[in-house]
Amino acid sequence: MRSSRNSSEFTQHTVRKVMANPAPAPARVPAPRDLEVPLGLESGVVRLVPYNPAWLRLFIVERSRIEAAVGRAGIDLKIEHTGSTSIPGVCAKPILDILAGASDTRTLQRAIDALQSAEYQYRGEQGIPGRHFFRRGEPRQYHVHLTMIASEFWRDHLAFRDYLRTHRDTAAAYGALKQALAERYPRDRESYIEAKTGFVEDVLRKAGRRP
Repeated sequence: MRSSRNSSEFTQHTVRKVMANPAPAPARVPAPRDLEVPLGLESGVVRLVPYNPAWLRLFIVERSRIEAAVGRAGIDLKIEHTGSTSIPGVCAKPILDILAGASDTRTLQRAIDALQSAEYQYRGEQGIPGRHFFRRGEPRQYHVHLTMIASEFWRDHLAFRDYLRTHRDTAAAYGALKQALAERYPRDRESYIEAKTGFVEDVLRKAGRRP
């Protein structure tokens, strides 16, 4: 999830359409049982798959790996499952997003080394101040977003996830919007992300994260 203040006319039209009549995932998306590998996405591709219950189990296993790595470094992180793979019933790119929260800057700095010891590649902030980004897998399977607990990034991502988990109609509309945008931008990840902005900001307002 990434948010800004701008949205396209296409996005506004699509949001209105799917909110008025949210549609189920079309048959063109393969069923989870047909997926040989539940995670893995090639670079430069926007590809969605149906929600897979195995994602929760994979998160629990990966959380244990991360906890072991940071534990060896003598630090603790708060670890949350975020992104669309954390929202039951919503289609998602087959990459597990993990939000890792540090209680202070010293812990955050030590966590950067600890995560690299757990086979994560450190990619810096990548345009989001205060968010340290890591990836693992080839093709990429796991993303870790390291930030300070109670930062805006931390609060926004949890608020968005929790709102969709408890508002199924909004979650269904989000899934329908994502599929429409994936069809429009199958190889343009930045445009795909930007086009979701209006929807994301609306959810954050409803969740009390925006005025």
